[in-house]
Order: sequence, then C-alpha cells, then structure tokens
Amino acid sequence: MRSSASRAASAFVLDAVLVIVFAATGRASHEESPWAGLALTAWPFLAGLVLGWLITLAWRAPSSPVRIGLGVWAITVAGGMLLRAASGQGTALPFIIVASIVLFVALVGWRIIAAAVARRRRG
Repeated sequence: MRSSASRAASAFVLDAVLVIVFAATGRASHEESPWAGLALTAWPFLAGLVLGWLITLAWRAPSSPVRIGLGVWAITVAGGMLLRAASGQGTALPFIIVASIVLFVALVGWRIIAAAVARRRRG
C-alpha cells in the first residue's frame, strides 16, 4: 500500500502532466509548435493548479472527484484565465469554453475513473 504522501505526489504530477498536455495540444491545434512556447501557454494553468491544490487541501484526498476534483478544476481554469489576461495572453470566450471542458475531463475525469476502480476493488 502506498503512503498518502506518495498518492498525493502522484496525483499532483498527473494533474500537472494533464495541464501540460492540454497546453501542448492546444498549441498544436493552432498549428503552433507544441514545444516552442509551451511554457508560456502552460504556466498560467500550472499556477492555477498549484493554487487549486492549496485552496482545496488536495493532498488530504487527492483522488476525490467531487471534494477535490471540482475545486482543483474550477480554480485551475479561473486562475489560469486570470493570469493569461494579466500577462496579455488571449482569453476569448471560445477558448474559455474549450479549456473549461478539456480541463474538466482531464482533472475530474481521472478522479472519477480512480474512484470507480477503488469501489470495484472494495466490492
């Protein structure tokens, strides 16, 4: 059985990887190099993710889809968009909608799957 610190670290790394994949995919879909400028695209959402983890105390139940997943998702999107706007990056409504949907599927989705697997193992 893994320690709670190990589970929390793994969950945070997974969240961060998913945010980076989101940024890289978005860059590629606009025919931009997914690697050149990736940090510029990803950093506002990674900062939002860190804030989301701190505000929700995500390390206490990192794989909880409702208690943690929804809060981490909402703060990641809101924080990312605010930081993008503050740094002069785009926040057009279609981008906000797509980012919200994709990050919901990523940040809440893996937690829903993990909860279902854990329930199945117990029952």
